[in-house]
Amino acid sequence: MINGSQRVIFDPAGSVQHSQIAERADVLYGITPRIEKFYASAHSRKTHYVVIQRIEVSPEVAEKALQLAINNGAVAQAFCANSTSQLLQKLPGFGGIKTTFYPVKLSKQFGALPGVVTRELHETDDEDKSKAIAEFDAELRAQAPN
Repeated sequence: MINGSQRVIFDPAGSVQHSQIAERADVLYGITPRIEKFYASAHSRKTHYVVIQRIEVSPEVAEKALQLAINNGAVAQAFCANSTSQLLQKLPGFGGIKTTFYPVKLSKQFGALPGVVTRELHETDDEDKSKAIAEFDAELRAQAPN
């Protein structure tokens, strides 16, 4: 997630789509706390867990990250860690990140940066993430005014 002049998620080669989330070229727009929670939860299930890593950066660095993500364009399958590592290398303070195709290697590099806070999200949802998306839809419908 990038919290610049807009709050977005750079989702290279991403597979979570929802009518409540505007997406263009692997950038998800309008990320509210509820959508952020849904996004993480949709990826966490009994067969997968999510590693969430956060670091505070200056507004200038956040804005540069936002522009790089927007200008990056859509990413081919299997290039998610590669495109993310290349984007990070262009940001002040992240030049030591090495290009990689491996998400775990990227996570370890990022986690070693000063100030990074890491947590894991473990859930027991069905391995089919479309079911988590359907549950979110049902929740939205239940909360919608008649």
